[in-house]
Amino acid sequence: MIAPTEPVQSSNSATPITQFHPDITREALEEKVVLIVGGANGIGASLVELCCENNAYVIIGDIDSTAGAPLSRKCRDKWPVYWDPSGPPKPPRSSFQETDITNYQSVLNLFDFTFKTYKRIDHVVVTAGSMEPKENWFDHALSLQAVREPPSTRDLDVNLTGTLYVVRLAGAYLRHNRGPGVDRSITLFSCAAGFKETPGVSVYQAAKHGVQGLMRSLRPYFISPYKHNLRINTICPWMTQTHPAVTKKLCDRWEEEGLPISSPLQVAQVAAGVLVDDSLNGTSMYVEGGRAWEIEANLDRLEPQWLGEVPAKTLAQGQKVLKDAWAA
Repeated sequence: MIAPTEPVQSSNSATPITQFHPDITREALEEKVVLIVGGANGIGASLVELCCENNAYVIIGDIDSTAGAPLSRKCRDKWPVYWDPSGPPKPPRSSFQETDITNYQSVLNLFDFTFKTYKRIDHVVVTAGSMEPKENWFDHALSLQAVREPPSTRDLDVNLTGTLYVVRLAGAYLRHNRGPGVDRSITLFSCAAGFKETPGVSVYQAAKHGVQGLMRSLRPYFISPYKHNLRINTICPWMTQTHPAVTKKLCDRWEEEGLPISSPLQVAQVAAGVLVDDSLNGTSMYVEGGRAWEIEANLDRLEPQWLGEVPAKTLAQGQKVLKDAWAA
């Protein structure tokens, strides 16, 4: 039986959005097992090194073995693991597993490899991404003949389907070999296109909206101590130096306009800050020019303004009914 709902108090007051300052300490990452899917290049590679530098164990899952395997070796050499010879040996600082995020079995193999090597997984991060700017599904120049050719679905496969695969497996694996009070989390990469229209990348944008939707749908469910007891958050970078859409022409115009651009390391620092902060669940960190702001709280707080007082109130009551029905 669904419990009756109570009137939901609405408010159109907004508090100033505050900047998020990552607090990354060695203590927070010490011997944590961090699985980074898409960690061979760009933001993912910066996050790999940042975690290893702070004594975490990092597993890189990526289709790019040319970059991923050397990065793993570099981390093992630069931040070696030491242990008491009289005790059992510890696992390597970093490992690489060639992984195709669009293939469920390949992603499953990655989790199995990680679990076998490190005996547990503390945090999972999905930085893998794809953008095919030349693949315009909705090109106005499409003829009746050209439209017969099926379009590439890679942007959907990598950015959304692959993320779904990872989160499904993470939801199961992160719950095992876990002591009482141990924090575990999933961090997904969306982007500014996940909440703001961006010209020319319709399918990519739809996929990134899907990543945002996935996080929002799971944040009240995964955090439950009676279910998964996991945190889930998203990182939403705007323009970064490794972004595939950054051509020289665009970069020059960007600089002329004085617009901010983030380095991979700056975005990685935000991701690491979210990963280690056990108070964060269901947040989205918008990143521009190396600075970050959490955007979900104000979206919720201002709902009576952008949706309207009456529909916001009835929607909230209806959503509570749906939540109670799901939990029943």
